[in-house]
Amino acid sequence: MHVSIGLPGTIQGVTAERLREWARKADAGPFASLTSLDRLVYHNYEALTTLAAVSSVTRRVRLMTTILIAPLHNAGMLAKQTATLDALSGGRLTLGLAVGGREDDFLAAPVPFHERGKRFDEQLEIMHRVWSGQALNEQVGAIGPAPVQQGGPEVLIGGNSPAALQRSARWGNGFISGGGDPSQASQGYSQVEQAWRNAGRPGKPRFVACGYYGLGPKAQEGISSYLGHYYSFLGPMAEKIIQSASSTPEAVKATIKGFSDKGVDELCLWPCLADLDQVDRLADLVASSAS
Repeated sequence: MHVSIGLPGTIQGVTAERLREWARKADAGPFASLTSLDRLVYHNYEALTTLAAVSSVTRRVRLMTTILIAPLHNAGMLAKQTATLDALSGGRLTLGLAVGGREDDFLAAPVPFHERGKRFDEQLEIMHRVWSGQALNEQVGAIGPAPVQQGGPEVLIGGNSPAALQRSARWGNGFISGGGDPSQASQGYSQVEQAWRNAGRPGKPRFVACGYYGLGPKAQEGISSYLGHYYSFLGPMAEKIIQSASSTPEAVKATIKGFSDKGVDELCLWPCLADLDQVDRLADLVASSAS
């Protein structure tokens, strides 16, 4: 199983230079991907712009959205932006996509919240058409640039609804699960596998999971502060997410093993603290877990 690391772009006060330094360290480390989170009504850096910025200071590590709230975006522009990022990064882009669940993000876009599933389906069709180099329709020609990855970036679909499972089987290369529970993630993946087989697709979908971590003397304090703020809209339920985060070396190793035992292909660990030592601390644990 590969292990990846998130960028601290949603942590309040993080600077652009810190993001670049973080990316350089991650690129030199044992991580498979460098990932970004997406929100609109929040103080985070925009996900695709952030990946474009760090693509210029990295050479090896893949770039992944975990996830991008696709319906907030214009489909044609999103297809062009992601093809551009794939081209500029040398074919290193993976798109984790989902419909999102924060109504305030949609009010700010503005995009109808209750039409987001339909909009997402239309976007997936348009993006794949654009990435394949076809004319968009009889009135609109092909949109470039061509992505480096043939047919477009790898697409992972998030969500546990029946519609999300069907999208993954039709348009995705795999499934991405948020949260730090290996058993729950595995249940979602099993459903995607079944939908994949029902659609007659060969092989197996890729399985990517995500969780939170923080390490060091002030780890628990940082985790509680960051996740409590980020998930404040959930009320008391935010505490469950805080408790799921790995705050010790032993907990991180147990998380890695738990997801590996469930057959996960790649585990992304999102940071709850923006100190650069978080990259080094996690890199050491990933290396020791692989030995």
